[in-house]
Amino acid sequence: MIDKMSRHTKKRYQAERRFKIYGLLAIMFALGFLGLMLSTIALRAIPAFTQTYIQLTVEFSAKILDVDNKRDVKQIARADFQKIIREALYAEFPAANKRQDKKHLKKLVSSEAGYHLSRDLLAAETTDLNFIGTSAAIWVKSSDDVDSFIKDFISREVDEINRRLNDQQIGWIDSLIADGKLETRFNWDFFKFADSRSPEDAGIRGAVMGSLFTLAITLMLSFPLGVFAAIYLEEYAKPGRITDFIGVNINNLAAIPSIVFGLLGLALFLNIFGMSRSSPLVGGLVLSLMTLPTVIITTRAALKSVPPSIREAALGIGASKMQTILHHVLPLAMPGALTGAIIGMARALGETAPLLMIGMVAFIADIPTNINDPATVLPVQIYIWADSPERAFESKMSAAILVLLFFLIVMNGLAVLLRRKYERRW
Repeated sequence: MIDKMSRHTKKRYQAERRFKIYGLLAIMFALGFLGLMLSTIALRAIPAFTQTYIQLTVEFSAKILDVDNKRDVKQIARADFQKIIREALYAEFPAANKRQDKKHLKKLVSSEAGYHLSRDLLAAETTDLNFIGTSAAIWVKSSDDVDSFIKDFISREVDEINRRLNDQQIGWIDSLIADGKLETRFNWDFFKFADSRSPEDAGIRGAVMGSLFTLAITLMLSFPLGVFAAIYLEEYAKPGRITDFIGVNINNLAAIPSIVFGLLGLALFLNIFGMSRSSPLVGGLVLSLMTLPTVIITTRAALKSVPPSIREAALGIGASKMQTILHHVLPLAMPGALTGAIIGMARALGETAPLLMIGMVAFIADIPTNINDPATVLPVQIYIWADSPERAFESKMSAAILVLLFFLIVMNGLAVLLRRKYERRW
């Protein structure tokens, strides 16, 4: 009998050890896939943080910039700065004198190089126009094809017919490298510019600002409404069928696919109220509807966790019910409510489907300055770049994913920090 019990105990301990090993293997398996995903995204994102530049000696010709010799800044701003850069390219490679050669030569620099040159020269209102009639060595952005070639996305080993750069263009690039007129720099413009049709000029600032405006609207609407709704349901509403029915439906709303809220926003805010399509205001309203159930549920749970003795003690010393809730119960439940709100906001930050339904998928080249300006958000920007056929947008997409993950990690880390610092254990 004792031997039988000993064998049974031994088997039970062995089963328990196997169970622990299975659990540990499952965690390692999940962490391995997570590490593989993050490392893959990071490796693909690295090229987006650098940009290739070409040095050119440009002539700021008055015949192009100031034909009437009026020295009018507004008129000069409308001049063809791209032509100045083209002339500098032709002077750098004088042997390229045929029309087809010049056409290929123009493709070495960004199509937006002239705009950036104009912006840099005429940025201040009191611009000094003494540069007209002079020459200077400047660095301009290369085209995305040249940038891709430098980053080994385009191989010279591939047949010329299958390359985006022909042998002549590659020879010009080699010449620039040999002369020290081509270099790679950190791509600050990725964080300074909005989206662009040219991969070398595309950035995330417009999407980041759109996300911030949208989340600000979401927080201002969903948090106070969710807290007040939870207070009423938990502290004032009498238990019964109606209260249970409301609670069940709030739980159901938290589980509804997010695209349903997008359809609701499309029908309600755009079609009925006629609000601006693709604006952070509408996006914030839609995400508020999606986040509200989460805030209500977490706040109700936080209110339930406050011991009844706190309420009884406050009422016992003469406090009214409202004073008891606002001065004693709600402050103790606020860490849980804030945690739920931050988690809901983190979910809203990563949403794409509801915002696609209200038009935030449109190409927006300007940085929004208020909640009514057309805008997009980071997840939608990632979706747009993922759908682009340009190879250079793949690294931009991966870099934007890293930025989005950074914001999500910060928000979830903030929720954990608030919970650990302010949560009371009863």
